[in-house]
Amino acid sequence: MLKLFLETGQIVGTHGIRGELRVNPWSDSPNFLTEFKEFYLDDKGQKKLNVLSVKPHGRIVIMAVEGVESIEAAEHLRGKVLYISRNDIHLEEDRYLVQDLIGCKVYDVDSKEYIGELSNVSETGANDVWHIIKDSKEYLIPAIPDVLIDVDVKNERIEIRPLKGIFDDED
Repeated sequence: MLKLFLETGQIVGTHGIRGELRVNPWSDSPNFLTEFKEFYLDDKGQKKLNVLSVKPHGRIVIMAVEGVESIEAAEHLRGKVLYISRNDIHLEEDRYLVQDLIGCKVYDVDSKEYIGELSNVSETGANDVWHIIKDSKEYLIPAIPDVLIDVDVKNERIEIRPLKGIFDDED
């Protein structure tokens, strides 16, 4: 089942003396966080932070939020995980949230054979690499259009066309 509130980063420190927060974004780019006006401090959406400003600063984000106007107030938020509402996310076609991919069952599109469960996603620069676990063994597949045939996160099902040599039973 898809979660309504998703982890998106962590407050790792303060910036300046006016209560700005340094946030480590858990996304492809710090720019992703600039799209949001509200963040949450819990996975139920009960503790909301209203954003005054968000700006990328290298690999982190500098964020000002309503009600946090001093370094002391900002310090109390250090270490907190930030969440966003799924309803506020607008992803391009063929883009997925890693949290939605983890746990999906992976099948060979041609043979319909169960390959395993997606357990992790690694960024390599050129393309992501998906980690698939089956019988305590890990397989790595490139997340490229030739391999990824159908990704259905709502039904937790992924169909791939594996490259030759990735799985042990290949000739």
